[in-house]
Amino acid sequence: MLRKLLIGAMLSTAMTGAYAVPSFADEVEVLHWWTSGGEAAALDVLKKKLESQGITWKDMPVAGGGGEAAMTALRARVTAGNPPTAVQALGFDITDWAKQGVVGDLTEVATKEGWDKVIPTALQAFSKYDGKWIAAPVNVHSTNWVWINKKALDAAGGKAPESWDELIAVLDKMKANGISPIGHGGQAWQDATIFDAVVLGIGTDFYKSSMIDLDPAALGGDKMVEAFDRMAKLRTYVDKDFSGRDWNLASAMVIEGKAGMQFMGDWAKGEFLKAGQKPGTDFVCVRFPGTQGAVTFNSDQFMMFKVGANQQKAQLTMASDIESPDFQSAFNVVKGSVPARTDVPDTAFDDCGKKGMKDLAEANTSGKLFGSMAHGHANPAAVKNAMYDVITRHFNGEMDSKAAAKALVDAVASAKM
Repeated sequence: MLRKLLIGAMLSTAMTGAYAVPSFADEVEVLHWWTSGGEAAALDVLKKKLESQGITWKDMPVAGGGGEAAMTALRARVTAGNPPTAVQALGFDITDWAKQGVVGDLTEVATKEGWDKVIPTALQAFSKYDGKWIAAPVNVHSTNWVWINKKALDAAGGKAPESWDELIAVLDKMKANGISPIGHGGQAWQDATIFDAVVLGIGTDFYKSSMIDLDPAALGGDKMVEAFDRMAKLRTYVDKDFSGRDWNLASAMVIEGKAGMQFMGDWAKGEFLKAGQKPGTDFVCVRFPGTQGAVTFNSDQFMMFKVGANQQKAQLTMASDIESPDFQSAFNVVKGSVPARTDVPDTAFDDCGKKGMKDLAEANTSGKLFGSMAHGHANPAAVKNAMYDVITRHFNGEMDSKAAAKALVDAVASAKM
């Protein structure tokens, strides 16, 4: 036992600002939806870090890339009076749970370690409630990426598209070359992820006024009709079997050369890396055409719930581990995202990671860093879900673009009531 304690102490010295090493009986039960290969590999970094300090990890995975199923499972647990120790959560979902008075308080460890100074204000808006820290941000994902199979791109001319017209030209060439131009999964959150990028590509002011400010004139105007027209065009490049496909299976299509590209957040990179692929050699990462210089983001955070005193020690240690710079680097290198702290060097990151960190910093400075509508960081869940419904109905051909723009106005108005 003494040897284990000594080993645990030695391992913990690699962690900056660790809170406290708990007893070996401590346990954290963690509800999450990181079940794909790349995601599971990233999560294993945190598991091992906690285990090195004698904390048992009780896994509660709930499959579903957008987290909807996980939130359903969480509601059942909280209603039963038995919440998990920590839950992966996004944006306004965190705020909604905080309003119910069931979340824990991480302020003690956050104050001791100076989180206020190193975690961006945009993230703190969701990590805090009533001045108290209630969640530990793990990463910053940017969602307006395009992941392209390098061989497929070379066969289509070799130049990554930078404008809408160039994108269509590349997609046409890929189609002519006999592959599915776009790898996509027909799930509402995936449709909305593409829609996010399409709207941002039409203009940053338009994105802010429509997706964040919910201006009816922007939601139902000519630019929104254009956005839906572009979505309809992209739909023609998706294979017939896309309905219900999980996002990581769409990534696999690109990895295997069965599809040319995927419009997805930077968690997709984890799938490419897990498959042994290298950026620049096997795949190319670029911003969605027209969105260069701007970033839509979401941030995975571990929201902490009120637990007993014995569990609380482990909970605070978990929060401290999450925010340690060494973990932030190790985790995000594997996950494909970038650190939630501004003081983590980019040394260990590949070219796509370095670009992600650089883009994020520039967008933050220029005022072009926006919470992603598709991923719950622009507006509360009711509004997001109302948009999802319209976007997916249109993408599936149930209405034309003008009708979709009008439906979007009506849906948002109803959701805000």
